[in-house]
Formats: sequence, structure tokens, C-alpha cells
Amino acid sequence: MLQVQQIFDDNAQRFGAEKIRAVLANSGIHVSTKRISGIMQELGLRSVRTDAKKEYKKRQKSEKKNLLKQDFSADRPNQVWVGDFTYFRVKGIWMYFCIIIDLFSRKIVGWRVSRNASTNLVTTAFRNAYSERNNPKNLTFHSDRGKQYDSNTFGLLMQNCDVRHSFSFSGRPHDNAVAEAFFASFKKEEAYRREYTSEESFRKSVAQYIEFYNEARPHQTLKYKTPQEVEDAYYAAG
Repeated sequence: MLQVQQIFDDNAQRFGAEKIRAVLANSGIHVSTKRISGIMQELGLRSVRTDAKKEYKKRQKSEKKNLLKQDFSADRPNQVWVGDFTYFRVKGIWMYFCIIIDLFSRKIVGWRVSRNASTNLVTTAFRNAYSERNNPKNLTFHSDRGKQYDSNTFGLLMQNCDVRHSFSFSGRPHDNAVAEAFFASFKKEEAYRREYTSEESFRKSVAQYIEFYNEARPHQTLKYKTPQEVEDAYYAAG
């Protein structure tokens, strides 16, 4: 049994019973494939199969957890961020607007507007925020399970930045309620009050609203302080 385990591990768990039988035979040990298969089952050894990638993705999907569970509080800046994007039609062109919010201050710490709802939209928004906030440690990022956030590219970015990725449950928009609330405010207070004449006019509107939202708009959740006031007070006290 130990020899079967050793051969299995030495070959990166790629060998099945038949290949292990052949290796043992070359060493002068003759055991049937059936016997080796029984030993492998007893030891819980399973070789890499042709459907391993599919099984891996299935397992990864089941392991995606909602770490927030609708608890949108944070004790300090850069502890928990949430992200999402929405879309608008501007002069016949779909524009996609991605944001990242720090839950401590409700400040928009990253955003991006693009013509494409691609993985690049969300990765660029995150990279910019991560750099602007000086590569924060012990960060949790929460998003929905859209294909952009669920992509291998975004997952690798989370891994490289050592960020814990939390996911909303499927079909549960309230799991990302803070991001949803921001977009509702943007639409009501800005977008639906404008007649955008160009892509550039939309981008300018987004930039102006985010500045207003961060620096001038009081939040009930923040006891009617602005996100910037909350962050300034935190760092002043530190």
C-alpha cells in the first residue's frame, strides 16, 4: 500500500491503477490492476481525469462564499469594499459604469466607464482603486456572481493582491445593497435629469457626480456626514 501511495505522489497524482501496475512491474513487483485499484480506493486516491478541469470549476463554484451576509459595516477604511456595474444607453451606444465602494465611509474609491462589459472593466476599476488606496492589506472585496467577477482573470487578480473575494448569493440583489443603492441615487439624482449628447458628456457627468457624492452629499447611514468627512475624521483620530 505504501508503494502505491509513493508512486501516486511521485507522479503528481496523475497515474491510475494501470500505470502504477506498470511501474511496480518494472521494479519486479507484480500485482494485478484490480488489486491496485482496490488499494487506491481504500486510500482514497483518485488520478487526474479528463474531466478534472470541469470538476475543479464545479468545486470552485460551490466554494464561493458570501462572507458579508448583508452585514455592510466596517471598522476602518480598506477593510471591506463592494463592487458592481450598471449600464446606460447614450446616443445609441451602451455605456457600462463600474464602481467600488469602501463600506466604512461609503466612499467611491474606484470607478470606470467603458463601452464594453468585459472583464477588463472590473479588473481595471479594481486595480486603479487598489493602487490609489496604497495596496491595502487584509481587504475583503464583495461582488455578485456575474461572469466578469467570476472569471479566472479576476480571480487571479484577487489572489495576487491577497484579497478575500466574497460573492452574493445567486438572484439576491440585496446581498450587494450598498452598490445597488449608489446606482439608484446616481440614476435619480444625476443620470435621469440629464440629456447626454455624447459619450464624453456621460463620462463628465459620472466624474462630477462621484465628486459630489464623496465630498458634498451627506449620508443618513453616516449620521449625515459625507464619505470624505468620515475618512478625514478617522485618520485625524489615528
